[in-house]
Amino acid sequence: MAAAGGDCDVIMAPAAAVAASIPHPEAPGMFSDEDEDAGTRREAESFKEQGNAFYAKKDYNEAYNYYTKAIDTCPNNASYYGNRAATLMMLGKFREALGDAQQSIRMDDSFLRGHLREGKCHLSLGNAMAASRCFQRVLELDCNNAQAQQELNNARTVLEYEKIAEADFEKRDFRKVVFCMDRVLEFAPACHRFKILKAECLALLGRYPEAQSVASDILRIDATNADALYVRGLCLYYEDCIEKAVQFFVQALRMAPDHDKACIACRNAKALKAKKDDGNKAFKEGNYQLAFDLYTEALAIDPNNRKTNAKLYCNRGTVNSKLRKLDEAIEDCTNAIRLDDTYIKAYLRRAQCYMDTEQFEDAVRDYEKVYQTEKTKEHKQLLKNAQMELKKSKRKDYYKILGVDKNASEDEIKKAYRKRALMHHPDRHSGASAEIQKEEEKKFKEVGEAFTILSDPKKKARYDSGQDLEEDGMNMGDFDANNIFKAFFGGPGGFSFEASGPGNFYFQFG
Repeated sequence: MAAAGGDCDVIMAPAAAVAASIPHPEAPGMFSDEDEDAGTRREAESFKEQGNAFYAKKDYNEAYNYYTKAIDTCPNNASYYGNRAATLMMLGKFREALGDAQQSIRMDDSFLRGHLREGKCHLSLGNAMAASRCFQRVLELDCNNAQAQQELNNARTVLEYEKIAEADFEKRDFRKVVFCMDRVLEFAPACHRFKILKAECLALLGRYPEAQSVASDILRIDATNADALYVRGLCLYYEDCIEKAVQFFVQALRMAPDHDKACIACRNAKALKAKKDDGNKAFKEGNYQLAFDLYTEALAIDPNNRKTNAKLYCNRGTVNSKLRKLDEAIEDCTNAIRLDDTYIKAYLRRAQCYMDTEQFEDAVRDYEKVYQTEKTKEHKQLLKNAQMELKKSKRKDYYKILGVDKNASEDEIKKAYRKRALMHHPDRHSGASAEIQKEEEKKFKEVGEAFTILSDPKKKARYDSGQDLEEDGMNMGDFDANNIFKAFFGGPGGFSFEASGPGNFYFQFG
């Protein structure tokens, strides 16, 4: 930018410190003796020289004021417009600079710096084709102009990246588009079109703060920019702020009624909110199947809205848990977490489903994730409970061994023991193979062990609470199942097995 926009076109007074760095004036065609007398020209030159001094000091606002005075005094001097164009470029006002650069070459088509500045303005504003024509014109006037050749190469680079970005956007390779836009914005820093495309792709990648920042910068310059309003709405939409998003989409459509993207996004946002609200209403009313259907319909509206869809999956998971479809509930919560891995509610819902299906290791893992994120007393207790259930699950399940429910009565436990003890008693299997005898003896011992714990209220309470029974002085390794059996069936001589034929037994009580 500095080469085309940074030098003024007319030499300053010899006393000026920067005189040697400023090129000599473009001689022919600068003044019209018919329109300007010598006094007017001197006054205009004085304003121009003061502008040059401020320009050299990088006080571009004052330089602009004096170049404007020079133009007002002598409006037919191409270099004055050229100098003001250079100043406006340094101020980042490329659209205004473009007008001055074009005016300078209308006055003098051989004005090289005018063509260069016009090309630089076009390129900075993102119009690489127009910029290329300007630089080619300079090369027609001066085929050895190195700056024009370099700028022409830059314009061609921008065109190439534009082409790549267009193809990548169609392929939804948004990261590649952002990369391309970063490259072209090095040459076209004032191009709103490139910035908007980058911001839209950032939003589609979930990088909402970056996208918001780009769009907000444009809106500070142009509050009516429909594309920037659309991107602001898109970020809010993807952050599940749907009502605010709709407001921005509506505003964008006021500025540009034919803005297709804003129209589609607005329609999706309204439909998504309506379905979600209807699903929530059905859930609160206890109509779980209807809620399930509505959440499913909402999930089909826009697969790209990850945050809202994560909530919809979690809501549907809650519905499935109410319908006792726990595997489906776990799957929904997993989908929610896949879309938003910071979604605590989905972890909590899935962990509860894991608890309900006795998948305690998975439940502990989810509760650990929750507690690491939010260290509350409630989350700590949930983790502790899951860890206790996991520990309990790794012990022998005495209820399962006896074949009774965890809420079984004392009589039910006794009946179950009687049945299982007789079923697995070693004497009953004395004629079986050694392998079967060993297995039945093991089961007989486990039945006696289970009865010993569950028939004693204190031991049962400690077992149910998850306490380690061996730590409480109950060494089950020294347990004698035969003693329990004899005590239960009335002592020595109170019970015996007798054979009535091959493989058949009957029980005799004394």
